[in-house]
Amino acid sequence: MAGFGSRRANPAAPWHHVDTTLMAAVVGIASLGMLMVYSATHKKLEDAGLDAGLYLKRQAVFVLIGVALMILVASIDYRVYRDFAPLIYVAGMTLLVFVLTPLGSTFRGTQAWYQLGPFQLQPSEIAKVVVIVCGSTYAAVHRGEMDGLRVATLMAIVGGPMAIVYVQPDLGTALVFVAILMGLLLVAGARPRHLAVVVLLGVVGVVGVFQLGVMKQYQLDRLGAFLDPARDQRQSAYNLNQSKIAIGSGGITGKGLFKGSQTNLSYVPEQRTDFIFTVVGEELGLLGSALLLTLFAVVVWRTWRTAALAKDLYGTLVCVGVLAMFVFQIFENVGMTMGIMPITGIPLPFVSYGGSATLAAFAGIGLVLNVYMRRFS
Repeated sequence: MAGFGSRRANPAAPWHHVDTTLMAAVVGIASLGMLMVYSATHKKLEDAGLDAGLYLKRQAVFVLIGVALMILVASIDYRVYRDFAPLIYVAGMTLLVFVLTPLGSTFRGTQAWYQLGPFQLQPSEIAKVVVIVCGSTYAAVHRGEMDGLRVATLMAIVGGPMAIVYVQPDLGTALVFVAILMGLLLVAGARPRHLAVVVLLGVVGVVGVFQLGVMKQYQLDRLGAFLDPARDQRQSAYNLNQSKIAIGSGGITGKGLFKGSQTNLSYVPEQRTDFIFTVVGEELGLLGSALLLTLFAVVVWRTWRTAALAKDLYGTLVCVGVLAMFVFQIFENVGMTMGIMPITGIPLPFVSYGGSATLAAFAGIGLVLNVYMRRFS
């Protein structure tokens, strides 16, 4: 009994230092996300004679599993993940490779899912977290030694999954890996000339993608719609124009929950996933959108603060990787709905409908909580 009491009194015990502010912000975003998923889908499901709460119920299950995963990830000392990084990397790569075989399923030209009954598992979402853990491990081991060879090795660690994801093809998710890589390189101490070479290689790679015809026609059409939204109102630019109409019509306070005309008439394609922010803009207006972005800002702030408070470089890098993933996805998703970023099919963390993306986001928060809880141990 004395031993048990002494452990409870230990001020350095991890569970005495949970970041409740971060958790509250994430729960708030996820709750608002479920509400937006229901608003985006209930009318269409009702008109089809189906359960109006079908997608809401599924998203609620994803969130509950995500919370459980977040707690599990936070419960295991984050340094244990460092010790098992090679095994974690092999497992992640295996999932990515096999999704390109007949075991994987294709949806709208992209072979990126495993069909598990009524649900789908997207290994590229899991790979984001895998790359953060494994890339951080390598960079932390070589602290102060990030010469050209080690920068190239870190690029290969991140580039392997990124290349497989692009082959699927999934341009948006591949770009998330680029953001994670740049975040890790900056904090790991890569020299300016090495960063310049990485940027140059990225530019050459983008040019090569266009010149060699690697990109699919629909991806080219999306980029064309971003550069010239007025050129094709009925096809490639349709999503963008309907998205901007929905957000603009919300005004300051919005049309009211479940009262969005663009939303109820299903004018915005993929509204429960990639374009979920249009529901927020139309029905909750500028104020509701500002509230959501403020909650995201809290998540970014607490993640950055945890990176600064981390006990070791590995913990700092893990938080920076998660931060880079979230910041890029938030900026790209919200930006593409307003026409200031190209449409790439990136979900809005904790808000867009989808199991794999939701689980990956909660796992990322679990890592941040883990580092924060153990900053004294």
